[in-house]
Amino acid sequence: MFRFQDLQIWEQVADMAVELDELAGELDERKKYRFAEQPRSAGLSISNNIAEGSGSNTNKDFVKFLFIARKSAFECASMLMIFQRRKYCNSDKTNQLIADLDKLSKMIVSFSRTLT
Repeated sequence: MFRFQDLQIWEQVADMAVELDELAGELDERKKYRFAEQPRSAGLSISNNIAEGSGSNTNKDFVKFLFIARKSAFECASMLMIFQRRKYCNSDKTNQLIADLDKLSKMIVSFSRTLT
């Protein structure tokens, strides 16, 4: 079993990646292909960086990956806010995703503090 599979934070981020992929599917249906790829990619980046970092030899190195994951969460939030302004997505859904990303960002910070 990989170390990241035991991390609650990875589980929650993986769920978020699925939600962002579903949103991307909605954008695909609206023929917003370039926009659809962005949340898909950034959402996977969050979970992938946590997974990759968990394989680090040192906690210091793991923390670097956690902060890359956090930056990807900020990227996702920014995209969602722009999608709202462009009226590409349901506002209620994007507001919930933004709130979830904010919570995950704080969890990443809290988790990283346990490693230092």
